[in-house]
Amino acid sequence: MKNGLIIINCIILTIGTCGGPLLTRLYFTNGGKRIWFMSFLQTAGCPIILLPLVASFLRRRRSNRNSNNAENTPKTKIFLMETPLFIASIVIGLLTGLDNYLYSYGLAYLPVSTSSLIIGTQLAFNALFAFLLVKQKFTPFSINAVVLLTVGTGILALHSDGDKPANESHKQYVIGFLMTVVAAVLYAFILPLVELTYKKARQEITFPLVFEIQMVMCVAATLFCLVGMFIVGDFKVIAREAREFKIGGSVFYYALIVITGIVWQGFFLGAIGIVFCASSLASGVLISVLLPVTEVLAVVCFREKFQAEKGVSLLLSLWGFVSYFYGEIKSGKKVLDKPQPPETELPILPVSDSVA
Repeated sequence: MKNGLIIINCIILTIGTCGGPLLTRLYFTNGGKRIWFMSFLQTAGCPIILLPLVASFLRRRRSNRNSNNAENTPKTKIFLMETPLFIASIVIGLLTGLDNYLYSYGLAYLPVSTSSLIIGTQLAFNALFAFLLVKQKFTPFSINAVVLLTVGTGILALHSDGDKPANESHKQYVIGFLMTVVAAVLYAFILPLVELTYKKARQEITFPLVFEIQMVMCVAATLFCLVGMFIVGDFKVIAREAREFKIGGSVFYYALIVITGIVWQGFFLGAIGIVFCASSLASGVLISVLLPVTEVLAVVCFREKFQAEKGVSLLLSLWGFVSYFYGEIKSGKKVLDKPQPPETELPILPVSDSVA
């Protein structure tokens, strides 16, 4: 069951990691200029989570009815989350909303390739925060993976100066670069913080509860960005921006908005799903290994330059990915092959006839 959840979350995370930045950049390169609006869309697709939440509630209610008499059936809880976990989820959600804004600001002025290489640095910070917050244990394989993926990201930076869009000023490029760096560090902190929340929760963390945590986080992040949209007046210009969109007009614009929200939701759900099934470091490793794939897709979709450094980075990322998960599989086999201590048997006491 756990392996199946890992595979499903990996697929969802892959779609979100590769598709989210490309769709966001497509918006910005065709006339879109609303940064807070793009930040809002990254978590606005959270109503999709209601589908598995409703299914989980119906299954729990049916299970309660089958296991108890009709008269003694306890009332099924609509929400599994308790107050401390609810508050923690709101705090993480607000941090996520801030991170969404920083990342969207960067994508507004940077090519996808440059943005991806900066986001790749989050793995080194992720490893540091995972060690500090959740006492993440490192193996030679996981250390090798972190080094390879970090080096691969560094190689991508060798020719990043040639990727500056012609219509962007040097100041906009530098600010976008710095915003993306801060976004990478902040998200590297958020993933271990989610794992720490799981460990410190005073209730059992189940996958339906993970959906509830994701729902609360996304609602908090969405409201955070919604306030920003009201302050800058995004709602007043969205209709005009849709009419003036360079490709497809209003129909394509609104279709892009809906698809972007759904795809980004896959990223966040997959990321915290991997944290639940494995660890925050595993989630960071998978995100990092997908960044070069996003690079290749950016070259295909936006005709960005594909230097030899990007090919080397892709190979190093795949090597790091294989190294990490080989180490995880090997560690799992060691646990399974470890001999279990024999059960302690109580000696049989002799039975003596008592004389009355």
